[in-house]
Amino acid sequence: MSIIDADAHVIESEHTWDYLTEAEAKFRPVMVASPDGRQQFWLIDRRPFPRGPVSRELPAASSEMRQIEARLRHMDQLGVDVQVLYPTVFLAPLTNRPEIEVALCRSYNRWMAELCGKSEKRLRWVATLPVLSMEDTLAETRFAADNGAVGLFIRGLVENRLLSDAYFYPLYALAAERNIAICIHASTGDFDWMNHFERESGFALFKLPVLIAFHTLVYKGIPAMFPNLRLGFIEVKAQWVPYVIHELARRYKTHGLKGPSDIMRENRLYVACQTDDDLSYVLKYAGEDNIVIGSDYGHNDTSAEIEALKNIRRHGDVPAAQIDKILHDNPKALYNL
Repeated sequence: MSIIDADAHVIESEHTWDYLTEAEAKFRPVMVASPDGRQQFWLIDRRPFPRGPVSRELPAASSEMRQIEARLRHMDQLGVDVQVLYPTVFLAPLTNRPEIEVALCRSYNRWMAELCGKSEKRLRWVATLPVLSMEDTLAETRFAADNGAVGLFIRGLVENRLLSDAYFYPLYALAAERNIAICIHASTGDFDWMNHFERESGFALFKLPVLIAFHTLVYKGIPAMFPNLRLGFIEVKAQWVPYVIHELARRYKTHGLKGPSDIMRENRLYVACQTDDDLSYVLKYAGEDNIVIGSDYGHNDTSAEIEALKNIRRHGDVPAAQIDKILHDNPKALYNL
C-alpha cells in the first residue's frame, strides 16, 4: 500500500517565473528582504507577499524543488510514497488585475508540470487558477488536466463571491468532465477579507473561508448539479466536520428540505485531518471513505507536522483498516491517482 501525503507544499523561487512570456516579463515578481534580513517577500503588483511560512527544518533545495532527488530521498525517510503539492504564495490573492494573475498562474503551472514530470509520479501537483478571468481559468484547467495535475486549487472566497456563485459553474462542469478535483485549501479570501482580518491570528483569515465554502457548496446543492465533481477541503483540520454536518441537517429540517443522509459520501467531499483531531469522533460523521491527511511539508505553521503520516497510526481507538484508507484509498480517490 502506497502512502499519500494529501497536502504538501512547494516554496516558489525565481525559477517559478521563468515561464513568463516576453510580453509578461513586466509582471515578474521581485524578491525583496525585510530590513533585518530575516524574512523574504515577493513584490507583486506593488504589494509585498511573504514567501513563507517556510520550514526551517528543510533545505531550500528540497522545499523549492531545486533538487528533486533530495526531496524524494527525504520522502523515503518519512515513509511517504507520493506528495500532492500545493502552492505557497498563491494562498493569498496577489492582484486584482486579471492580466497579471493569468501570467503568474500560467508560469507557475508550467513550472510545476515540468518539475513533477521528472519525479516518476511521486510528486503530483495542484494547479493554480486565474479566477478573475473564467475564460483563462478554463484554459488553465485544460492545461492542468493534460499535463498531470491532480487538482485545481481555489480559495474559499473569490472577489467577494462565494463558491456557490453561478460564475463558477463552467469551472465545475469542466473539472467534472476532465475528472480533476476542486481543492479548497486554507487561504485568505480576497483583498476585502484580508483588510478586515489582517490583525487576526490567522483563523478567520485563512481557515474560515474553507468552512464557508463547504457549507455553501453543500447547502446550495452544487455537488448534486455536477455529479462527477470531487471537492477537497485542505489544511483546516477535521474537528469542525461534525458541527457543520449538524448545522446543515438542522437547516434542512427547518426549511422543510430533504438533505443527503450521508453528506460527505453522497457529495464526494474529502477533508484533510490532523493528528490531534478526535479522529474516532470525526469519522462517525464523515465516514471512513472521505478523510485524508497531509503533513503541510515545506511550511512552518500551526498545520505543519512533518511526520504526520507516521503519527496518525497512534490513534489506538481507530481501526488500522480505517487509517489505511486515510493514508491511501481516500487520497487516491480524491486525486484520481
